[in-house]
Amino acid sequence: MSTRLLIARAMLAAIALPLALSFLSCVQKQDTELTIYAYDSFASEWGPAPQVIPAFEKATGIKVNLIASGDSGQVLARAIDERKAPQADVIIGIDNNLLPKALAADVLAAYRPKAFAKIPPEMVLDRNWMVTPFDWSSFAIMWDSAKLAEPPASLEDLTKPIYARKLILMDPRTSTPGLGFVAWTAAVYGNDLAAYWKRLKPSILTMSPGWDTGYGLFTSGEAPLVISYTTSAAYHAEYEKAGRYKALEFPEGHPVQIEGAGIARHAPHRKAAEAFIDFMLSDQFQSALPLTNWMYPVMPGITLPASYAASPRPAKTLSFDPAKLDAAMKTALDALQAP
Repeated sequence: MSTRLLIARAMLAAIALPLALSFLSCVQKQDTELTIYAYDSFASEWGPAPQVIPAFEKATGIKVNLIASGDSGQVLARAIDERKAPQADVIIGIDNNLLPKALAADVLAAYRPKAFAKIPPEMVLDRNWMVTPFDWSSFAIMWDSAKLAEPPASLEDLTKPIYARKLILMDPRTSTPGLGFVAWTAAVYGNDLAAYWKRLKPSILTMSPGWDTGYGLFTSGEAPLVISYTTSAAYHAEYEKAGRYKALEFPEGHPVQIEGAGIARHAPHRKAAEAFIDFMLSDQFQSALPLTNWMYPVMPGITLPASYAASPRPAKTLSFDPAKLDAAMKTALDALQAP
């Protein structure tokens, strides 16, 4: 072997070793980091994040960068804006109503979690597993009985003069409860949706950008009625005197929200994202949800706290085609702007 060949091989080895080490470093970095976009209440100090994120980090050694981006609609909007160069690995809060928008924007990558077979079929959001469900509840109007003696008994009752400026809603363009309320009214009123929202207009005190802000106004006494969940009653039963704040059950029925999480297409840390999606279906994660996210876990066998007895299970469940929600939302918002 010539001296020149030996020198050439030595030079190649000298170049290749740092490149190999660099690649290994990148792989290790990807395997030990994870960026999650989540809605504000999930990431808040009283939400699931302070319990479940440290538990995931301890179990896997993966460091989580959790970024709160407003309500779920705002979380998805941010992911859509960044879809060409995604910063997030996992997007939390894509529910059954937001899913068509997420799919149309092509921001998600399919992943079927290891425990998929244990998820009840009615909870599965997408047969292609672009989103994995993790909790659910029914939308409902919450009533502060200390501020209002006579509660509404139906959606139509909300339009009565006695409820003028007594209802807090959320903006359906940014908030999933806000969008859920549009779906609820669209399911009940159909072609008469615009007329209903015109009748409802005098009853609306404000339309907040997200659930956190709107529910905060409700509990501070700004208005005695707010769109939320049947399971919100469990929160008040757990930490306050039971009975003041109640979830109202209406005879026309209630829509269900199923919340999910998905992996961003071209996620920088794909394997870590898969590990987190799997963790979301674990007993440790699921058992944290009832007393932090105030929703029902999707996985069977999780024991609910006694306070959940205060949360009604509506006798009738309503559904509305989420693909038609953009049109319904425009109809509702246009009706509010009409003279």
